[in-house]
Amino acid sequence: MDRFSWSNGLLEINETLVIQQRGVRLYDGDDKPKLDVGLALLSTHRLMWRDIKNHEYCLSMPLSLIIFFEEQAAGIGKSAKIVIHLHPPPGNKEPGPLQNSKYSYIKLSFKEHGQIEFYRRLTEEMTQRRWENTPASQPISTGAGSQAGRTRAVGIVGIERKIEEKRKETDKNISEAFEDLSKLMVKAKEMVELSRSIATKIKDKQGDITEDETIRFKSYLLSMGIANPVTRETHGSGTHYHMQLAKQLGDMLQAPLEERGGMMALTEVYCLVNRARGMELLSPEDLLNACKMFESLKLPLRLRVFDSGVMVVQLQSHSEEEMIASALDSVSEKGSLTAEEFAKLLGLSVLLSKERLLLAEKVGHLCRDDSVEGLRFYVNLF
Repeated sequence: MDRFSWSNGLLEINETLVIQQRGVRLYDGDDKPKLDVGLALLSTHRLMWRDIKNHEYCLSMPLSLIIFFEEQAAGIGKSAKIVIHLHPPPGNKEPGPLQNSKYSYIKLSFKEHGQIEFYRRLTEEMTQRRWENTPASQPISTGAGSQAGRTRAVGIVGIERKIEEKRKETDKNISEAFEDLSKLMVKAKEMVELSRSIATKIKDKQGDITEDETIRFKSYLLSMGIANPVTRETHGSGTHYHMQLAKQLGDMLQAPLEERGGMMALTEVYCLVNRARGMELLSPEDLLNACKMFESLKLPLRLRVFDSGVMVVQLQSHSEEEMIASALDSVSEKGSLTAEEFAKLLGLSVLLSKERLLLAEKVGHLCRDDSVEGLRFYVNLF
């Protein structure tokens, strides 16, 4: 910690903010100083830490002092950490929170995850060493503006303090309620590795396994889950997270879609994906945002919204003309069909069967009879 100096937290000229992460505790070697969790900021020139409760309490350290760094995995009751080994402090160092330290390294403890993305961005900056190409210079500031900003920050800090206290209380309750789940997740990873081994054996010995045994094995594998699910912990948040999630969905949903005729309702996809992900559940919003990226990423899947508002995921090769022709042929053969009857014929959900019939009606191949007995479709002879 004796490498850190007091800072106003402002970026200097030629300096760019790379990433910031909330919920980070700063360690002086193995010692935990009397600091609460705060905000870790990485710029092209410095590593900074700011107290969330008191924004004026800000520390900074030049990236040039870093020798190397390493990850320290999380454990039961312990957060993941990044250990940063440092050069001795320079002789002309500005004053800081600690003048002398017995340690030559610091630790960043990530209480709210995000350490993988932070580690990746720190690696990029240490490789590029942009602080050598564009030396930073002090920002120009006025005393009046600084004083006004400080006065306004007091009210904001008070609000943030209340929010932070409430969040801590919530986190504590959740941690106590789900304490045993950490042990369960360790075992779950072993089961996922076993599922990958079984999948390889099925692929290698496809001819020696009957169809019923293959179906049974597939159901076991699905219940065991995805080997390496994309999470916010591993890929951060925002667009990058949704892009990686979309790519994983593209690989995972290919086979289930082919087995279901090339189309699945988004609600079915949501259940299927979360069942496979196990403990790392997806929110409906994240799933929808990832599906919207199928086309821009040129994946073999597409998100489609019918006129009724029903959203489905379908294969890019899935032909609308084939759907209409299939509906017309089935209705012609049976004379008339309801959505429920059509669903039994195709082995699809009633919702998707109805959408196919409505699509054939929209282009004029079918017509409807809406009576007390329900909605029934006939071939349009006119």
